[in-house]
Amino acid sequence: MTRILVVDDEPHIVSLVTRGLASEGYETAVAEDGAEALELAMEPDLDLIILDVGLPTMDGFEVLRHLRARGNTVPVIMLTARSGTSDTIEGLDAGASDYVSKPFAVAELLARVRSRLRESPATPVVLTRGDVSLDVLARRVTVGDREVDLSAREFTLAEQFLRHPGEVLTREVLLSRVWGLDFDPGSNVVDVYVRYLRSKLGPDHIVTVRGEGYRWD
Repeated sequence: MTRILVVDDEPHIVSLVTRGLASEGYETAVAEDGAEALELAMEPDLDLIILDVGLPTMDGFEVLRHLRARGNTVPVIMLTARSGTSDTIEGLDAGASDYVSKPFAVAELLARVRSRLRESPATPVVLTRGDVSLDVLARRVTVGDREVDLSAREFTLAEQFLRHPGEVLTREVLLSRVWGLDFDPGSNVVDVYVRYLRSKLGPDHIVTVRGEGYRWD
């Protein structure tokens, strides 16, 4: 059975999330502070972690950094009541798989859980497609033998393409996964960042599928 660790010091959030996960057939474990979370997170039968940022003992960012430094690659979905973009970037740079802001709809969180579990446990630490390689934990990108500097958002967008080669990813899907659901679906931010990636990774990797979105070839 799939086992998920829920880390939050707010009992009503824990109750809401664990009930939602149980309704999907998942087994849950619970931790209320950072030190306990770090200990439970290293258990070998864990499939995913839902990790709050604001925790006693050590915050969620610190827990995540410790996990990744120890080579733990379990998917982590971070929860936060903070609204700043800098917090999202810090979580992604620390190695988070996804980011959900409070308050959130349980249905949205469960959808993100399902998405991350589909990618695990076969998700590699290094994603390589052609001459482009992404080291997910080290947050390093190389094109051939050349290291390329990507911003946190560019890296997350590139990761989506390399995890789903050959699939058409719509702008709405990319907005949801990379920028969050609070962005205007009519925004051109995806197109702008695709141009950034093409300039850094090469112009031929990301193909425009007219009227639908983009595909990594």
